[in-house]
Amino acid sequence: MKIAQQLKEKNIAEYLIYMWQVEDLIRANKCDIDEICRNIISRYPVEEHAGLEEWYGNLTEMMRAEGVKEKGHLQINRNVIQNLTELHAGLLASTKYPFYNAAYFKALPFIVELRQKGGKQEESELDTCFEALYGVLLLRLQKKEISRGTAKAIEAISGFISLLANYYDKEKRGELELE
Repeated sequence: MKIAQQLKEKNIAEYLIYMWQVEDLIRANKCDIDEICRNIISRYPVEEHAGLEEWYGNLTEMMRAEGVKEKGHLQINRNVIQNLTELHAGLLASTKYPFYNAAYFKALPFIVELRQKGGKQEESELDTCFEALYGVLLLRLQKKEISRGTAKAIEAISGFISLLANYYDKEKRGELELE
């Protein structure tokens, strides 16, 4: 809960990946608040339990109501992708951000390849990027090897998403001027 709040303020990309992990943790605990309390919340200081139980409980109820108990993402997380997609389009359309365009075009061949391999041609480019970043995070958590090709793709995608997150932060502070 606190981590999510801090990440949302500090880095929207890290926030989104964290929230995807929270969704998976809820799923791993069968969307059951008692299991979540036993397996997750119990690891935190006692004074944080009530707030965490409410937070996880609300997310669990949202997952049930939105039909994403088994797969998919909460609307609050899809909204983040939508906001980033709108900013992405604005940055690409602007002539003021050549470094952003360069980072995007460096990542684009990898994005196209991932979409073809995954058979998700209709998926947004940003969805593909975040799925790749999240997938590599999961591989690292499992201490699995990451191929040289995947590492190269993730480096380009990560650089692109990092720039987008920085521009999102600037836009949020009112410091970004799009044409």
